[in-house]
Amino acid sequence: MVPPQQPRSLISGFFRSLRTNPGSRALELGQLFLSYEQLWNYAGRVTACLKEILNPSEKVVAVLADRSVAAYGGILGVLGSGRGYVPLNPKFPLERTLVMLRASGCKTAVVGQECAATLESLLPRLDQPLTIITPDASWEPESTFLSSHRVIPARQLSKIADPSDPTVDGGDTAYLLFTSGSTGVPKGVAVSQSNAVAYMEYAARRFGIHGEDRCSQNFDLTFDLSVHDLFTCWDAGAALCPYTEKTLTPATVVDELELTVWFSVPSVAMFASKLGLLEPGAFPTLRWSLFCGEALSSSLAAAWQAAANNSILENLYGPTEATIAITYYRWDSATSPAECVRGLVPIGWPFDGQQVCAVNEDLAPVPSGETGELCLGGSQVTRGYWNDPEKTARNFIHLKHTGDKVWYRTGDLVRQDERGCLFYLGRRDFQVKVNGYRIELQEIDLVLREAARTELAVAIPWPISEGSASGIVGVLSGSDPAHDKHIIAACETRLPRYMVPNRIYHFPQIPLNVNGKVDRGKIAEMLASAG
Repeated sequence: MVPPQQPRSLISGFFRSLRTNPGSRALELGQLFLSYEQLWNYAGRVTACLKEILNPSEKVVAVLADRSVAAYGGILGVLGSGRGYVPLNPKFPLERTLVMLRASGCKTAVVGQECAATLESLLPRLDQPLTIITPDASWEPESTFLSSHRVIPARQLSKIADPSDPTVDGGDTAYLLFTSGSTGVPKGVAVSQSNAVAYMEYAARRFGIHGEDRCSQNFDLTFDLSVHDLFTCWDAGAALCPYTEKTLTPATVVDELELTVWFSVPSVAMFASKLGLLEPGAFPTLRWSLFCGEALSSSLAAAWQAAANNSILENLYGPTEATIAITYYRWDSATSPAECVRGLVPIGWPFDGQQVCAVNEDLAPVPSGETGELCLGGSQVTRGYWNDPEKTARNFIHLKHTGDKVWYRTGDLVRQDERGCLFYLGRRDFQVKVNGYRIELQEIDLVLREAARTELAVAIPWPISEGSASGIVGVLSGSDPAHDKHIIAACETRLPRYMVPNRIYHFPQIPLNVNGKVDRGKIAEMLASAG
C-alpha cells in the first residue's frame, strides 16, 4: 500500500531542490557560497534540535538574525521542524522587539552571533525564560546575562535532520509577521502553510524561475516580500544573492552579481535613478524586474525598463493579510504610459484563483469606472490577526452577494475598468506606504503626542515624490521647537527607523476638516507652501 503523500508546505520546494541538485549554489553571502546540501547541513541541525526540545504546543519559533547563515538557515530549520517562524529585526527598537516577542508567545529563538548585543539587552526585559539556539560555531552568549534562560550552543547540534517534508496541516502557521497598528501595538498576521503554498505555486507558474537564475534578496526578513525572495528562489533550485549593508545601493549588485531576477520596492529604483544608475541597457542580465510594496510611478517604470531592457517588468500588489502579492500588471513600453492614472502604474488583475471586489461604504459592489474600497478573497487571504478577534472581525468580512466567503478589507481605494484592470487611487484611512513599509500614521501620532506631551501632534508622509512618500515628518502646535531633538530621540526608542519623523514642523494651529477631524491633506498643502 502506498502511504498517503504529505501535504506540501512552504519548505517543500527547498527539499525538492536539495534532493535534485544538492551541489547547486543556494546562497551567496559576500564571499561565502553555500550549496543546497551545505545550507541544509546547517539548517538541519536546527531542525533536529527543535524536534528534540520543543513541546508539541509550541507552534512558532523566533529567529533573531540578520542577513547571515543563521538567518536563512534558522528559517529553514524552523520550517523543517513543522513550526512557523517569527522574524525579529535587530535594527528595530528594543521595545518593539519585546512587544513582538511577547505577542507571539515564542518560548524558543534561533539567534545569530551578529545579534549578540540585541540579545544581551533583550533578555533582562523578558517575563519568562527563553530557550536560545545559537547555531554559529564561533559564538556562544556570555553566561553573565543569561540568568534563567537556557542556551543550546552549536557544539550540541551534531545531528542533522532528514530533509523530509514535516507533518503539517494547511492551517498551521508558516510565518508570523507584525505590521504597524493604529493603537500603537503592532498587528500580528499569521500566514498559514496553505496561504503560502497557494502563492508559491502560482509564482512558480507565472515567473518560471529556474536553476540557472540568480535572485535578489533586498527585503528585511520582517517584511513579507522577503518570503517571495527566499522561497520562489529555493523552490526553483536557484541561487539567493542577498543585498548586504556594505553595498552602496541594492541596485549596484545587479551588475556585480549578474542577477537575473530582481524584486524590490520602487523606492530602491528611485534611489538608483537619482544616483544615475538607470542608464539604458545598464542591467542586461535581468530577465524579471518585479516591484511591490508601494505605488510605482510610470516615469520610474519606464526608466527601469530601459535599463533592464531584456527583462519583463511587473508591478505587483498585495497586503500581508493576503500573502505577499495578489495582483499583477505587466508593463508594456508602447501602451502602458497611456494606461497610467495620476502618473501611477495600475495594479492590474488578480492572480489565478484569487478574487477582487471594489465596494462602497455599504459593502456593495461598485460598477466599473467608479471608486470603491478594494476587498480581496481567495486561498491567499489569511484567517485574521493573531489573538485579536475584534480587529479580525472589523477587517475580515462577509459580503452579502458572496455568501459565506471571507474577504479582507484593504482600505485601498481603487477603480476597475471594463477589462477588470485595477487602478490604485489612495487610502481610505491613514495607512500609508513609506519606502515600501506599510505604516499606520495613527501609531506615530500616538508616540509623537506622548513624546511632545501634547495632543496637537500629527504624523505626515513627506515629502511626496512620484506618488510615494520618502519619509515621515511630525507637525506640532503649541510645542517648543527647542524640544524637537528630544522628541525625535524619544520616537527612536519606540519606533522602527522608517517610522521615526525625520523633522518636526510647528504650526500655529492644526487644520481641521468640516467634520472636526485633522485635515492631513491641508497639512500637506501647508508643508508644500512652506517649502
